This record gives sequence, structure tokens and C-alpha cells, in this order.
Amino acid sequence: MTRATKLLTALPPPQRQRLMTLAREVSFPEDTRIFEAGGTADRFWVLRSGAVSLDQQVTSVQRVTVASLGAGDLLGWSWLFPPYRWDFGAEAFSPVRAYEFEARAVLKLCEEDPALGLSLVRIVAEILAHRLETTRGRLMEQYGMNRRRII
Repeated sequence: MTRATKLLTALPPPQRQRLMTLAREVSFPEDTRIFEAGGTADRFWVLRSGAVSLDQQVTSVQRVTVASLGAGDLLGWSWLFPPYRWDFGAEAFSPVRAYEFEARAVLKLCEEDPALGLSLVRIVAEILAHRLETTRGRLMEQYGMNRRRII
């Protein structure tokens, strides 16, 4: 399995510095819903500390955690792709400190600096590929465990 890519450390220093001019420090208390699946994806975060769980609503009362994020991780990628709606929900599992970025400002910066835009898209793609690989592994483990019980 590949290692998790961290957005800010993967960007070359000059590009990271340009992106960080748009950062705003925010915090979320434990158990705060940060966003809901289907909501407007108009920002993203890079976690500085704490933990966030990504979840999917499976019934009207049940959510299933699909991933856990920690320091250095990117929270939110739906801002980059139409229709700009969150695919998952997110909740602070512990007190969280993060850098928040408004999508509109970041996209404008990417238009002004195409090299930064290309780097950002490639890094987000690496992050998504890693998360997909991790999720696939978990599903394979779950399927294998269930299959052993059936046999």
C-alpha cells in the first residue's frame, strides 16, 4: 500500500507559500459536524491537530465511518470537481485545529499560477488514490472475514 500524501508537505516550498497566503486558522470542538454529504463544497481544510471521521449515511439514523483523518491530512476534495457537493459527511472526533481555504480563492490562484494548479490537482489525485486503495483494502478484509464465516 502506498504511503499517505500530505498536501502541504507535497507542494514545492514556493507553491506552498503562495497557497498558505490564503489560509485561515480555524478550530472545531469535539463532536462538531463540519459538513454534511450533499452540502455545498466551497472550502477545504488541512488538519493541524486532532482527528476527523468521514462518514456516509446508510439509513436515516445510521452513519458508517469510511475514513479517519489526522494531522497533515486534507479534509475535503469535492470543492475541486463539479457539482461541488460533499460526497461524505465529516465530524470532529476530537478537538481539531486546521487551516481553512476558500475554494473560490484557491481556484483563482490556480488560474493565475497554472504550475501551482497542476501541482495541486496531482497531489489531490494522489490523496484520493491512496484513500481509494485504503478503502479497497478494508473492504477486502471485511469481505474475506464474512466469506470465512459463510464457508
